[in-house]
Amino acid sequence: MPEPTLAGRAALISGGSSGINLGIAKALAAAGASVAVFGRDGDKARRAAAEIEAAAAPLGRALGLAGDVRDPDAVARVVGEAADAFGPLGIVVAGAAGNFPAAAVDLTPKGFRTVVEIDLMGTYNVFRLAFDRLATPGASLIAITAPQAVNPTMRQAHVCAAKAGVNMLVRTLALEWGPAGVRVNGISPGPIAGTEGMARMAPGEAALERVARRTPLRRLGEVREVADLALFLCSDAAAYITGGIYNCDGGVELGDASGDALTRRR
Repeated sequence: MPEPTLAGRAALISGGSSGINLGIAKALAAAGASVAVFGRDGDKARRAAAEIEAAAAPLGRALGLAGDVRDPDAVARVVGEAADAFGPLGIVVAGAAGNFPAAAVDLTPKGFRTVVEIDLMGTYNVFRLAFDRLATPGASLIAITAPQAVNPTMRQAHVCAAKAGVNMLVRTLALEWGPAGVRVNGISPGPIAGTEGMARMAPGEAALERVARRTPLRRLGEVREVADLALFLCSDAAAYITGGIYNCDGGVELGDASGDALTRRR
């Protein structure tokens, strides 16, 4: 398959200042897209944009904007600034997320609501408020979800609930917006090395090694592997793909693979 090209397309990525979302932004820009990233910290977003543009030169352009996905007015402003700068949005990635480990009995209603507002409401706000500025037909929307959407996970009741909602939102919007030529998909990353999420959920080398041992592929993923999947879903090669949740998790969703079950009959 030829290398995907996104020349002439405009992309907007929430949470694009760091981690997986920054990796996706770099991949899209390297493929020729003009990319706007935004988050609550405008300075951080602008530094990320400079980094994206430097890595993608001379193909892609980048813009860093400030906005909180929980605030519809802020999201509408960011969408307008991105579309005014780069044209109708052909790609939108809703990647802003919140997480912290907490047992349900210790989790305050405020803490639960905060994660739901960032992950679920934030995804809805970004997609809904971008709709009128999409390049249609042909726009590709991607939500970043998580294995917790389908796997009940201790100390993650808030994330499980929020991400399960994200998965159903993806499928519903794919149904409703498909006739307009808008594709909506989700990517579910597993344990990805070097991300803030892994630092919170598995602090220290010993914890990271335990996670790797439970993963069928026996290693942590890399940001570039998630970015490659996003690049495919945004490209013309995926023009007939919508409504799916695609795992990039080394098999984590299948279950704990820490046992030694691989045998050969003699």
